[in-house]
Amino acid sequence: MTTIKDIAASAGVSPATVSRILNNDATLNVSPETRQKVLDTAHSLNYKKKSRASGKSVYTLGIVQWFSPQQEMEDNYYLLIRQGIEDFCMQNCIHVVRTYKADLNYMDALKNVDALICVGKFSKDEIHRFREMTSSIIFLDMPVENIAISTITLDFEHAMQTGLDYLTALGHTRIGFLGGKEYLADGSLFPDVRKSLFINYCRTHSLDCESYILEDSFTIESGYRMMNRLLDQNTLPSAIIASSDPIAIGALRALTARNIHVPEDISLMGFDDTSLSAFTAPPLTTIHAPAYDMGSFGANIVFNILKLQPATAMKIQLPCRLVERQSCRRI
Repeated sequence: MTTIKDIAASAGVSPATVSRILNNDATLNVSPETRQKVLDTAHSLNYKKKSRASGKSVYTLGIVQWFSPQQEMEDNYYLLIRQGIEDFCMQNCIHVVRTYKADLNYMDALKNVDALICVGKFSKDEIHRFREMTSSIIFLDMPVENIAISTITLDFEHAMQTGLDYLTALGHTRIGFLGGKEYLADGSLFPDVRKSLFINYCRTHSLDCESYILEDSFTIESGYRMMNRLLDQNTLPSAIIASSDPIAIGALRALTARNIHVPEDISLMGFDDTSLSAFTAPPLTTIHAPAYDMGSFGANIVFNILKLQPATAMKIQLPCRLVERQSCRRI
């Protein structure tokens, strides 16, 4: 059986340091790298003994990310979710196995995890395979119909109403929508509920929108393409709401290239509140999506699912809020 002394010898630290890290001693002054090295060593040596001080045990949490590392860096919404997960795990001495669907044989890396967080959009077959690995599982940013599976998603209905109420209060009656399409592993389209919510809101409030709805992908490049397609129609809405900040940033680039000014000529709103949105010219009004909190809450919940094995799953929606900057104006 692996002992604390074995871990200390392998990690190159003292047994006391190992003990305090495994017991989550908040008073210990040690670098994050050393802490993670000890946790990795404990995992590799299959250390499972409960600590006397806290009653906790070292366990392994798998993270499967549907984005590739490159996509994650380009759109930091999913990066923030993962950072929220990993920060919670670091604070609670939880070993993390991080995988991406783009990784070769990524499912093999998850075989021995105790719990699993799935970030993004997955097919029914993938969901079934994940559940075969562990019953301690939660899906983030994806609603799952199965009532036995815990999920955390965003409250898109309130978010879209907040954004559109803001634009209509500024006097806008011609509003466009730039959305993105996402496809699951089985090739099926995962619908963006924000589009249907947008259309329903506009119809309810007798707003002109039918000619200004476009969908592509959730990238800066697609925002640029869609905005140029709108500009080529020679009729513009007075305001546009985008499904993501990258789409809005691409749209802003297209408008700037054609000497159309935001917000003087057209108002523009994003969604996510990524780090770049505050540094565009002008700074982007957007809907803040609590991505980091989603990750942190998800890690906390699956941690307790693992310990308590509750019979009832949780379906949680996180509220979003408007971040008012300078890309929208009253008309």
